[in-house]
Amino acid sequence: MNYEQVTETYEAYAQKIGDRKRMYETIANIFDVKRALYPGSHVDIAPSFVIPHVIYVDSFKGAIRFFKKLETVQELIDQRKEYDEPCAIEFFGQDYTQPLDIEPVDLVISQYAGFVAQAMKHHLKPGGILLCNDSHGDATLARFDKTFELIGVMGSTNELVQTGLDEYFHLPKGKDVDIAEVKKTMKGPKYTKQEENYAFRKRLERE
Repeated sequence: MNYEQVTETYEAYAQKIGDRKRMYETIANIFDVKRALYPGSHVDIAPSFVIPHVIYVDSFKGAIRFFKKLETVQELIDQRKEYDEPCAIEFFGQDYTQPLDIEPVDLVISQYAGFVAQAMKHHLKPGGILLCNDSHGDATLARFDKTFELIGVMGSTNELVQTGLDEYFHLPKGKDVDIAEVKKTMKGPKYTKQEENYAFRKRLERE
């Protein structure tokens, strides 16, 4: 892939999924994120426009082909990045459930890629942030995992709301959430109040 092909591939994908840059930017600014991990990223390189160091992980052939031209991808990012630091990107062409030899990160991104948080939480620094949706139940598993604390929700305006959080993750008629069923079906339950994305903080070990 040359520069034009890399650009076209990214922009076509961004048009398909929606531009997530503002969402990543909000999280990066609020929590001073410098280093992020994005399993199941496909070719969504928008985090690198606002975060200096991003590690991408995906076993999909299209993603592997895209990131094979890492220098060309970095050239595109350098043209669009919104920070002064040098851009650093890494790519692992593998299933994210397989071992990764990386340093701890400030942020783990989970978007429509299965149970990312459960597989990656040991790579997240204590106090670090998990940004995830609940399409496959990843946010549900995080909500009922003592490792994490729900600290915000984010909708289509890409603004992080950090109040009224106790209203989320409740089923109609006060039913209990069946975690085993969520793991089996890989689907997030239909809660009485939902948002597009959720922000969790990894608890400090002493908490």
